[in-house]
Amino acid sequence: MRKTVHQAARATVQLAMGAGLAFVIYIFTTVLLGTAIATIAVVGAWMLPETVLLVRQTAGIKRRMVTRWTGREIPEAYQPIEGRLRERLRTAVRDPGTFTDLRWMVAYYGYGCLLCLALLPLWPVGLLVDSLRYGLLGRKAVVLPLISRLADLDAAWSTALLKPSPKARLTERVARLTETRAGVIAAHQAELRRVEQDLHDGTQARLASLSLRIGLAKRTYARDPEGALKLLQDAQDQAEEALTELRNVVRGIHPPILTDRGLAGAVRALAASGRPDVTVRVDALEHGPRPPAAIEAAAYFVVAEALTNAARHSGSDQAEVRLTRTPGGLAVSVRDEGRGGAGGTSQAFGSGRETSGSGLLGMRRRVAALDGTLLVTSPIGGPTVIDVELPCAW
Repeated sequence: MRKTVHQAARATVQLAMGAGLAFVIYIFTTVLLGTAIATIAVVGAWMLPETVLLVRQTAGIKRRMVTRWTGREIPEAYQPIEGRLRERLRTAVRDPGTFTDLRWMVAYYGYGCLLCLALLPLWPVGLLVDSLRYGLLGRKAVVLPLISRLADLDAAWSTALLKPSPKARLTERVARLTETRAGVIAAHQAELRRVEQDLHDGTQARLASLSLRIGLAKRTYARDPEGALKLLQDAQDQAEEALTELRNVVRGIHPPILTDRGLAGAVRALAASGRPDVTVRVDALEHGPRPPAAIEAAAYFVVAEALTNAARHSGSDQAEVRLTRTPGGLAVSVRDEGRGGAGGTSQAFGSGRETSGSGLLGMRRRVAALDGTLLVTSPIGGPTVIDVELPCAW
């Protein structure tokens, strides 16, 4: 009986908060929205986007309330209201999420208060009837559980009304693809600049020096064969160094070891190439089909960049890389026990304080280009953990 009363009390709080939210919606949002529409030519042009933002916040409060009650999140899909006034107005009016929230508001005026009013007779009747059944007959309560069912009904209706429409999901998807495409273009341009710089400062300079030494050797061969031989030996050293640098440039574009040994073998070779001391764990990745080449390349880049950052900035001499085959794709996790503080404490794609030259930003762009997710957890004092999910079909 005590458990039933506690659950009914929790449901009562949930419904009472909902009724209070409905009252706030009626008093504030309706007045603001009505004023914005009535004065659209003068003040409303500025008020309308702000009112829509207030509606979004109100709907967000209800989403969080439902999540606390049911344990299931209600997704949201909104277009960002930003830019000049005309752009803000256009987004506020055309965003499908605006109409979803307004539809919920209109319905919630009614059922939010009605469900709360239904509590008034249920509590006294429920306490009396259920106490008698429990005390005299030893049977379970039948009235008080109805309060929890009212809260379930409120959550079900709110979920159905607040979940994004297919049009809103499509709009959000298009906006996300536009964002990731811009990131891919920026990453591609940065990669081209890096390759050009490496070729210009390294390989090209060594090849020019190589040509110069061979020319000098030809000129001095007749009168100084030993000097010419020394120049040729130097030229051979220059050629070998140029080949090494050229291989490094090619490896930066797409490491040949990925093609030869696969992702697991390539990561093991990367881990064995220097500090920190890296432990590689491969969960069911070496058996079965390989991921697509683009997925392997992105995963390898994430591991390489994360280990480079750990070696340069973390101060840790221990790291761990985990590669896991999941039903929906490939999971990559890189952890080091260093000082932490990498790009904030916990960030998903699109957040953080990274600059265009940041390794984390490059990782995020590569992952987002493949519709993946990247999460960085790096509190001050460590550890730093980079978790990546890359979708692919096996």
